[in-house]
Amino acid sequence: MTVFGRRKATYQDLEKVPDEQVAELIDGELFVSPRPAGPHTKTASFILMDVGGEFGDEKGYRGRRGGWWILLEPELHFGDDVLVPDIAGWRRERWPEVPNVKHFTDAPDWVCEVASSSTARFDRERKLPVYAAVGVKHAWLVEPIERRVDVFRLEGGGFALARSTSNAELLRVEPFAEAEFDVARWWLSA
Repeated sequence: MTVFGRRKATYQDLEKVPDEQVAELIDGELFVSPRPAGPHTKTASFILMDVGGEFGDEKGYRGRRGGWWILLEPELHFGDDVLVPDIAGWRRERWPEVPNVKHFTDAPDWVCEVASSSTARFDRERKLPVYAAVGVKHAWLVEPIERRVDVFRLEGGGFALARSTSNAELLRVEPFAEAEFDVARWWLSA
């Protein structure tokens, strides 16, 4: 991950970053990271399929629970901060339809960051505090190489670790505890 400092970065600086990289702004700093590698991509894809497939459809569609909009890599704008979580979800009771906009300014109810060796510290130390500050209620930090899922809930203005699990095969976690996920399929084969 590359950090460009010295002067306050702007959205115009972010727009100059090539599409094959991920660019985010936090506290006036531009953070640029490469597109994700295999373990990250597989994990994010399967979480999207599992959570989105179970909760992202209309309520009752094909017997699923529904009630959420689950989106891949939405661009989120919170003041001058621009973040791109791997996956984010909004409850349909708050957001009846997905807005036709380039970026979103409403904080999601849930975010999922899939960490790689180059982004884990950034996700944990820089992004999670921003999500908490804007009122995201739930966050998952998933580390595919360690096969770990850390589940956080918003409490008192910050995130508290609600659960941490390593190498689990079946998992029920908030805010989707109504479903059981086979997390073993989220990881690359050993």
